[in-house]
Amino acid sequence: MFSLIGKIAIVTGASSGIGRASAKLFAAQGARLVVTARRLAVLEELVQEITADGGEAVALAGDIRDEAHNEALVAMAESHFGGLDIGFNNAGLVGPLMPLEKISATDWNMVLETNLTSAFFAARHQIPALRRRGSGSLIFTSSFVGHTAGMPGMAAYAATKAGLVGMMQALAAELGPEGIRVNALLPGGTDTPAATFSTPEERAFIENFHALKRIARPDEIANAALYLASDASSFTTGIALLADGGVSINKT
Repeated sequence: MFSLIGKIAIVTGASSGIGRASAKLFAAQGARLVVTARRLAVLEELVQEITADGGEAVALAGDIRDEAHNEALVAMAESHFGGLDIGFNNAGLVGPLMPLEKISATDWNMVLETNLTSAFFAARHQIPALRRRGSGSLIFTSSFVGHTAGMPGMAAYAATKAGLVGMMQALAAELGPEGIRVNALLPGGTDTPAATFSTPEERAFIENFHALKRIARPDEIANAALYLASDASSFTTGIALLADGGVSINKT
């Protein structure tokens, strides 16, 4: 049921963390992949690992804030593999952690363009490709921040991640009659290079926010992404799927 055999997927932010773990898991489940991030050398290492394990993947390095790059990813999926079934739009950044009144317009726009506008560009070009296949799954990585919790110093991040949920819901309603499912994945704290802690004390502080009293491994979030990508979620659309270790409900 979780098989992706015969499916073609784009995974953004694939050079590390959740994106890398998801790309490897999708490939292990049979998907053929187009992976992207800014660092070509790291992407090429990922492609080599996938092919060494018997999978199929190609890499295209670039900036997801660039609409032309999003268009090129879809073109690569169609030219190399014959179509597109899954768009896992995972890339993003936290941005500066500071009170709103201290955030510069430049930093605000950087977070907005990376987390939200890039998802608009991705969907804009992925949706026609999914239509050509007759169905598909669009997934956006959002966050519990801006959805179930407010975190000091994260106004820009929260605004963009909340925006992703709103866009996802509208797209789910628009595209459902065409058999295209649209969902958001909301991880909790995850042990990635972008994690917002730099000391053991900070890590312990963040772990304590979660009901499970730990943060996630990237592969645990990848498992949730696989559910949304696969036919296991064939009647699931328009949801904000929390894979957050209970951070949204924990009060201790």
